[in-house]
Amino acid sequence: MRRVLRNPLLLFGILFLLLLFLFALLGPVVRTNQLRPPGSTNFDAVTDRIGKTYETPQWPEKPLGTDENGRDVLARLAQGARVSLLVGVVVQVFAVGAGVLVGVLGSFAGRWVRMPLLRFTDAMFAFPDILLAILIVGTFAGAGLGVIPVIVALGITAWPSFARLTVTQIASVRDREYVVAARAAGASTPYLVTRHILPQVLPLVLAVSMVEMAGTVLSESTLSYIGIGIQPPNPSWGNMISDVRQADITAHVPQLVAPCLILSLTIFALNFVGDGVLAALDPKKGA
Repeated sequence: MRRVLRNPLLLFGILFLLLLFLFALLGPVVRTNQLRPPGSTNFDAVTDRIGKTYETPQWPEKPLGTDENGRDVLARLAQGARVSLLVGVVVQVFAVGAGVLVGVLGSFAGRWVRMPLLRFTDAMFAFPDILLAILIVGTFAGAGLGVIPVIVALGITAWPSFARLTVTQIASVRDREYVVAARAAGASTPYLVTRHILPQVLPLVLAVSMVEMAGTVLSESTLSYIGIGIQPPNPSWGNMISDVRQADITAHVPQLVAPCLILSLTIFALNFVGDGVLAALDPKKGA
């Protein structure tokens, strides 16, 4: 905890991610309630027109103005935060789970299971992640599955790095004295893995997942930016940037800067948290 408190970048990352979570959770609801026309019961500030096209910011009604369809930019920014956090968390949960499972099997299973798994993992690194994700998402384009193809594509491209990390960490832990002593005392392999090895490996894996989540958020925005990720009218920071790029960028600065800024700060915050946790877990740094 002392190492955490002495790291201002880590504290900034934690604070920003907490605020981003509250913004994603409450922002769309608050903005919809504020902009709902009198007597309306079926209004959505994210998808319904509330003003003219590309209105300039007006405080407090439209702090960031409106987009190319007259929709509230702040409400769409909050909804985009929901999408980014959902994709980032779900992809990392899948990637960590699959990667750790493959890493454990690749370290302890028999040769006929271990070798194909490790070779398949190595083969996955031969494909550029973003190109493989584009191929997978493009296959399901137009199927009306929403965010699912994006999550599947990014999850498939994310797990190999965790599998390799798990194998490397298990190799450094499995021959330590307490593991050897437990094995000599008759402990089974499942017992060794769950009680002695994974508790040493998982903290590092989870810390790395925060850094990897930054790449996931950026990849989701990239897919949406090029038009094959989150599809309109559903908002994503990537397609919000793309929509402004197709118009006159210099004339709509607030509508461009807002998603670019929040995307950049989110990536910085996730990297700060991941790097800070890795530093805090490093025993060589002392107390």
